[in-house]
Amino acid sequence: MAFASLATKRALATSSAMQQIKKVCVIGGGQMGSGIAQVAAMKGYDTSLVDVSDQILVDAQKNITKSLTKIQQKFSQDPKYGYLEGAEKFMSDALQRMTLTTDMKKAVSAADIVIESIVENMDAKQKLFVAVDQIAPPQCLFASNTSSLPITEIASATKRKDRFGGLHFFNPVPVMRLVEVVTHKDMPAGTVNSFVQFGETLGKHCVVCKDTPGFIVNRLLIPYIGEATRMLERGDATATDIDSAMKLGAGYPMGPFQIADLVGLDIVKSVLDGWHKRFPENKLFAPIPYLDKLVATGKLGRKAAEGFYKY
Repeated sequence: MAFASLATKRALATSSAMQQIKKVCVIGGGQMGSGIAQVAAMKGYDTSLVDVSDQILVDAQKNITKSLTKIQQKFSQDPKYGYLEGAEKFMSDALQRMTLTTDMKKAVSAADIVIESIVENMDAKQKLFVAVDQIAPPQCLFASNTSSLPITEIASATKRKDRFGGLHFFNPVPVMRLVEVVTHKDMPAGTVNSFVQFGETLGKHCVVCKDTPGFIVNRLLIPYIGEATRMLERGDATATDIDSAMKLGAGYPMGPFQIADLVGLDIVKSVLDGWHKRFPENKLFAPIPYLDKLVATGKLGRKAAEGFYKY
């Protein structure tokens, strides 16, 4: 019945709300936020990327330009895009459609959709949306890119819960095709459909999920990593053998420890700690001393050159 309900939401909705989305505002200039802004600009949207830090925006500009340059080089060999001339125009057009700014009021006041991609902290997200709610146009849609926090709770800080939902992108955004559209009880069919259609215009495959801890991917992935870590902690098998077993026996492209090192052990720990605080009775979310020790000693994965493995 739950799946039928979600399908019905899509079927009943019209595309009228979607037609309003012409200008996109992304708040948070980190890796995820800049990736979302890049894709929106590539797909033809006038896009503003907002951050409180000029330096973060400078870094975001460099990363976006670097990413677009790689895409340009790929397109320059393809007659579909007009070889080099077409590829150069594609890149210049995308950059022209993008504005990087610290002026949140100006960017939000002109937006049709605001996508938040700041630190994974409930208080910070709620405070941001309180401010955004006061300056955004009445028809503006709000989305959070949170990977683990309850959408319902973030939305409660605003006066437009009916126009609020989750748009969970995956890193790196220009490459990863999946977007989780996260719904809640106050989100009508039209808003759900608008989010799905918007995601599809970005070239993403959208899946719809209720506001359950971790949504779909992380709700399955994080406990999986946690159980693998507990096996390692008990001495049941080595990290290498656990990874090999899941790749060769279950057909996974990467083992749990390879994924964890890629995601970042601090992020895995943060998600588990947050869920444990909210659901202390669930043993899958319980703290893992082995993981805690790795994070405490700065072994955070690939970004730190060492996690479960050395790089």
